[in-house]
Amino acid sequence: MNNELTRKDIEDMEAEIEHRKVVVRKELLEHVKEARAQGDLSENFEYYAAKKAKNQNESRIRFLERMIKTAKVIDDNTTEDQVGMNKSVTVRIEEDGSEETYKIVTTMRQNSLKGLISIESPLGKQLLGHKVGDRVNIKVSDNYSYEITITKIENTGLTEEDRIRDF
Repeated sequence: MNNELTRKDIEDMEAEIEHRKVVVRKELLEHVKEARAQGDLSENFEYYAAKKAKNQNESRIRFLERMIKTAKVIDDNTTEDQVGMNKSVTVRIEEDGSEETYKIVTTMRQNSLKGLISIESPLGKQLLGHKVGDRVNIKVSDNYSYEITITKIENTGLTEEDRIRDF
């Protein structure tokens, strides 16, 4: 795996693990007990739903623990005027003149539908370290690439919207 994660990513994942172990696990075990007490398990949908939720919680805990164990901790060494971690970058796509804004984040926070682009994605990798006014060739495949120009960089930091992704 060896995903590149920041210290903040790891802190957030550790907090989620703790919450899932202390609070969520206890609640889900109680739901399983209540459903089991309703009698015949062969036709007890509530029991199967409670067991499924409990197993999903345990799976999420294992996943997060594995991510932390195999993570490569990174620091953002970019200057204030360069594209870097947790910064929003506005680019003009030269093909059609449209503008797009992306925030550069780690893989655990990426969500392309919300404009959160991973540093490990082709676009994220190619934008890192560039400054306003730089023209960047984004290579999508061996057969296709396009040009963008960076028009704005903002140090927006992490917000509540940029939380660790659920899988």
